[in-house]
Amino acid sequence: MVHIHPQTKSAAVNPLKSSQPLGAALAFLGVDGAIPLFHGSQGCTSFALVLCVRHFKETVPLQTTAMDELATVMGGEGHLEEAILNLKKRANPKLIGICTTALTETRSEDFERQIANIKMMRAEELAGTEIVLANTPDFDGALEEGWAKAVTAMIQRITRRGQQARPSRKATIIERITKPGEQPRKRKKVAILPGWHLTVADIEHLREMVESFGLKPMILPDVSGSLDGTVPDRWMPTTYGGTSVEDIHELGTAVQCIGVGEHMRRPAELLQKLTGVPYAVFQSLTGLKNVDRFVSLLSEISGVVAPPKIHRCRAQLQDALLDGHFHFAGKKIAIAAEPDQLYQLATFFIGLGAEIISAVTTTGASKILEKVPAESIQIGDLGDFEDLASDADLVVTHSHGRQVAERLGIPLLRVGFPVFDRLGSQHKLTVLYQGTRDLIFEAANVFQANQRMPSPEILDGLRKRRNAG
Repeated sequence: MVHIHPQTKSAAVNPLKSSQPLGAALAFLGVDGAIPLFHGSQGCTSFALVLCVRHFKETVPLQTTAMDELATVMGGEGHLEEAILNLKKRANPKLIGICTTALTETRSEDFERQIANIKMMRAEELAGTEIVLANTPDFDGALEEGWAKAVTAMIQRITRRGQQARPSRKATIIERITKPGEQPRKRKKVAILPGWHLTVADIEHLREMVESFGLKPMILPDVSGSLDGTVPDRWMPTTYGGTSVEDIHELGTAVQCIGVGEHMRRPAELLQKLTGVPYAVFQSLTGLKNVDRFVSLLSEISGVVAPPKIHRCRAQLQDALLDGHFHFAGKKIAIAAEPDQLYQLATFFIGLGAEIISAVTTTGASKILEKVPAESIQIGDLGDFEDLASDADLVVTHSHGRQVAERLGIPLLRVGFPVFDRLGSQHKLTVLYQGTRDLIFEAANVFQANQRMPSPEILDGLRKRRNAG
């Protein structure tokens, strides 16, 4: 059983985690015509904006209520109202996603009441714009939880309700399509709730996989449509592309909901509670067994067998596993990542014969940590990671871990957020058959490029064993 060690330091030496409001903002950026709004000081927003721009290499429409000293003491409802009205007037967004910060959360203000009052008093001016609140204080949780809270809030606020009617466990997916009091089901429509750790390329590939079974995926959030590197023909003050507000409204007409990552269980459960849509959560879509389960579910939903292209991709992954496992066997891996990504990567490396000698994550709230194949997990920062990773053959974390890798003299595999010192991080594939294959090749090539010469002790041991034989 894995031992989870709580954080012991009162201050981070080299921060590993990004904040909850940043995670929520990333989720709102996956909606078409949206603007995330940080309810806090300008400094909170500026730091998050810099990280987003450096990671995606794109213009990011992130705004702030610009709380000052007086508003911090007396209350920020006036700043919140002014910011919402200014955004509506200047950008006319389809959605304003409000992400609270530590500055405003510590006052324990009733944000729900404030927003309700603003919408009631300014109903005509705000017509056509959804306003969604995600309570995401910086002092609690991390990126993963902020993303999940934003998705949950969008479903809670926008998705059209239906009477709850839980399907029988024995019923097939086709038999679950419509129950009395629920919204009419569309047989080919599948709701996909991707975790924050899926890249633009991952989500695009996920969509193509679902569509290859003749199904229609409705992905929330869909950053592959808004942060995919395309340049619009005119300046856009909001996101351009992604999930439409209309699609979020009709999520309850899906025949099945699929969440990717344990942190997407809560929004999937809420969708079922509100609309009766059954859900399945895949804790990882990396690795042969995980992808096989996913393909089997799609086949059950659609009623058709997997297309030949998918069988070919599976065969390519099998060949990559055969070719690559020689480079992974016995390798010592150190990983620092958010809980769901930590689980994804740890199970990937363990499956190829490597050993996880160091695992550091951002928060201990996730239940997925109990399933991570490591002896222990440290809740901490990259300072803790550096202390624990000295014997590793490979360190795996985001770009802030590059100094750790340099000081230890160990190669770095960049994953997660932010990755700002390499191009194309959002177009790196890590899920399904092709993504797992590509991840094998990338890591194996790092091992080959950083082979260590045998030490005199190792050579002496080899001679003794040879002579003894």
